[in-house]
Amino acid sequence: MLIDSHCHLNYPGLVEEQGAVLARARAAGVTAMLNISTRESEWEAVIATAEREPDVWAAIGIHPHEADKHAHVDTAALVAAADRPKVIGLGESGLDFFYDHSNRAAQAANFRRHIAAARETRLPLVIHSRDAEADTVGILAEEKARGDFPALIHCFTGSAGFARQVLDLGLFISISGIVTFKNARALQAVAAEVPEDRLLVETDAPFLAPVPHRGRKGEPAFVADTARFLAELRGTTVDQIARTTSANFQRLFTKVMGCA
Repeated sequence: MLIDSHCHLNYPGLVEEQGAVLARARAAGVTAMLNISTRESEWEAVIATAEREPDVWAAIGIHPHEADKHAHVDTAALVAAADRPKVIGLGESGLDFFYDHSNRAAQAANFRRHIAAARETRLPLVIHSRDAEADTVGILAEEKARGDFPALIHCFTGSAGFARQVLDLGLFISISGIVTFKNARALQAVAAEVPEDRLLVETDAPFLAPVPHRGRKGEPAFVADTARFLAELRGTTVDQIARTTSANFQRLFTKVMGCA
């Protein structure tokens, strides 16, 4: 039993053979997948996939790259769009200061709107943070002081200090196939120490295929390879990683249990 906590099943590279991608994931032991959106125009297709497939769920949100183009998507719009049975999360949203495809102030405002929606709906916020650790923690701390909300850092690649800060704020940490890369020593050290009750796994498919699939498009089936690597890294078994991360997913994304 493995859960891919972050994939993009409607992105080019996967959507053209979505049925086969899902079949391979199921054959690999993946029992649930969270299909993530990054812009408003994707929401209906992402939700439709989740509504069609019993083991696929949806998250709706605006990626930081898209913040400049989505100032009209306010908290009320997010709350309304999330009121569908298979929508269990918000995002991905957050801050990306590596590419700076959107104005940083617009990114921050977009991020805060998603946080407000997470607080109102109690749906977890899937956070993207790249080269923006201090600002991410600053916004999270300010917003947590205004009222709690569930959240995770997806595809964690940050520092050990950033991990400690977000864990102290009550967030979960999701590890992608990047952890299997040879040059990911710092991330491997962090992944080895994430508390067992805060750990998730993901593919971010069609991106970031883990070893031994590097150079190919990622797909949810490959979460099994990341789980195997994590098991060795943490000195445990693949079955334990699968049980732990699946239980954590269900504990964080409580709407899954409500719809079961």
